[in-house]
Amino acid sequence: MSNPITGAGYFLRGLKLIIQPGLRRFVAIPLAINLVLFAGLIWFGASQFEALLNSVMPELPDWLQWAEWLFWLLFGVSALLVLFFAFSLLANIVAAPFNGLLAEAVEVHLTGEQLDGDSGWKKMLAELAPTLIDELRKLLYLLAWTIPFLILFLIPGINIIAPFAWFAFMAWMLVLEYADYPMGNHGLRADEQKLCLRKKRLMSLGFGGAVSVATMIPVLNFLVMPAAVAGATAMWVEQFQGQTGELLEE
Repeated sequence: MSNPITGAGYFLRGLKLIIQPGLRRFVAIPLAINLVLFAGLIWFGASQFEALLNSVMPELPDWLQWAEWLFWLLFGVSALLVLFFAFSLLANIVAAPFNGLLAEAVEVHLTGEQLDGDSGWKKMLAELAPTLIDELRKLLYLLAWTIPFLILFLIPGINIIAPFAWFAFMAWMLVLEYADYPMGNHGLRADEQKLCLRKKRLMSLGFGGAVSVATMIPVLNFLVMPAAVAGATAMWVEQFQGQTGELLEE
């Protein structure tokens, strides 16, 4: 059933899958790494900001000394905004090597069958560098397309549809991002993945759209990445795995 609701349903299913016994550790490890990384960045930023205030505040007149709490408030809001918008980007890079393991574990959980060839931590370590390079390429590809879309927002008349076009583009980019893990575990190249997903375009966009919306929800956005990997794996197992040959030949 290639429709957006089916695709969105797979993301919701992913939220349920990541709390299953045997799968939680593949979520907890990269999440802990990311939280420690962001906590360290916020601590470093706060210490530097405090040093800046200590050098600036004595230079301000006495009637402005009260503003120190306001500066800290602005710093806190800025830190939250950076955390909100940057977490998904950095989390994808840090957790990318673990996402292949999560996709593999979810597929075994759903099918009861082990994947052929190398798997597990050995495979993750062997593919660590290529995986990180692929993530950086995806990020550069996204940034390259961001500029044309920003131009659309500035053109009168066309800027009315620009938000919808941007949302559709982000939905497509996100389904490509997360479907890559289960499909890549089975040796499908990027062009083959795109071809399969295009054959079920509405379902794919529904999945990516649900992921895009979830990234905008505070706290939930911390779980978006593993849930999207698990949901994309369920979608692969039930919608693509048995039909890959037919989809690539059509």
